[in-house]
Amino acid sequence: MAFLQLQGLCKRYGAIDAVVATDLSVAKGEFVSLLGPSGCGKTTTLQMIAGFVEVSAGKIVLDGRDITHAKPSSRGLGVVFQSYALFPHMSVRDNVAFGLRMRKVAGAEIDTRVTRVLELVRLQAHAERYPRELSGGQRQRVALARALVIEPPVLLLDEPLSNLDANLREEMQFEIRRIQCEVGITTLMVTHDQSEALSISDRVVVMQAGRVTQIDEPYTLYEHPRTRFISDFVGKANLLPGHTDADGRVQVLSTQGTGDLLLSLRPEKIDLLPAGSGRLPGRIVVRYFLGSQWLYRLSTALGEVTVVRRNDGSAPLAEGTEVGLDWPDELLRALAQDEVSA
Repeated sequence: MAFLQLQGLCKRYGAIDAVVATDLSVAKGEFVSLLGPSGCGKTTTLQMIAGFVEVSAGKIVLDGRDITHAKPSSRGLGVVFQSYALFPHMSVRDNVAFGLRMRKVAGAEIDTRVTRVLELVRLQAHAERYPRELSGGQRQRVALARALVIEPPVLLLDEPLSNLDANLREEMQFEIRRIQCEVGITTLMVTHDQSEALSISDRVVVMQAGRVTQIDEPYTLYEHPRTRFISDFVGKANLLPGHTDADGRVQVLSTQGTGDLLLSLRPEKIDLLPAGSGRLPGRIVVRYFLGSQWLYRLSTALGEVTVVRRNDGSAPLAEGTEVGLDWPDELLRALAQDEVSA
C-alpha cells in the first residue's frame, strides 16, 4: 500500500508547465530517486511535496492524509538541501538540535535524540565543532542528521551530493543508503546523476520536460529503457537502425539506412573480435582509458559505435586496428518514440 501518493500533480508558471500530471506511489520505507536533466521538473516536484512550492493541480497524500495545501511546518518532513543550509555560528550538536528546540521538545529528550542520530551518522566525535571545521562529507552528514532527528515520516533529498568531489560523492551515496536502510525511512531523492540513482534506489523515476516517462527498478530501467531519451540518458547507448525479420526477431540493419525500428545496444554488451569475424566490421578511431575499463569508439558502416571493455590487464587495442563486432540478439532493445521533446 502506498505511503506517499502524488495524484495528477501539476505546477504551472503562467503558460509554462513545469510539472505535468504526475502520478507516483511510494511504499513505506522505499528509496525512490527522481532522475532527469536540469529543468525537467524533478526539484519542483520535491518542493511541492515539501510545501515550499504551491500546487497548481492534483493531490499529495501522506499516510492517508491530504497534505496538498498544508503548511511546510505541519507536514513534518525532513529535507536536506543542496547547499546543506547549516548555521555557521552553531556547533554540530546545536545544528542538529535546532529543529527539536523549535518544536519545544524537552531538553533531556533533545540530548538523547541528538546523541543517537550523531552516532548513526558517525559524527559523535565532532559534536562540538563548527561547520567551517568540517569536510564536505561531514557537513553533508550534519544536514542529514538534522533532517532525521525530528523523526520525519519522509526524507526529501535535493541533489545532496552535488557539492562533493567525485571520490567523496561515491562514498557518501552508499553512506546515505546505509543510514536510510538502518532507519527504514521513506526517502525521495532528486538527482541528475544516473549512477547515483541506479546504485542506491529501490526505484527510479525518470522525468523529461515536466513529465514522468518511466518508473522502474534500476536494473530494469537500465536493461529495458522505453525511449531514445531514457536509453541515452540512463547510461551510454548505441542507437542503431533495425527491423524485424521474417521470424519475428529484432535485427540491426547490415548497412546504414532507415529501418522501421530504433534499437539500443549498451557498449559493454558488444564483443570485439578479430577482423573478418563477427557481424559488423569496424575500425578503432580512438580509445580512452577509464581505469577499470577501456572505452573504444569505432567507425562502422552503421556510423560510430562505442564499445566498453573490462580492463583485464592485457594490452589495449591500438587506434586504427580493424576488428569485428558481435553481440547477442536478445540484448537489442527496440525503443518507442520519445513521448515529449527534451
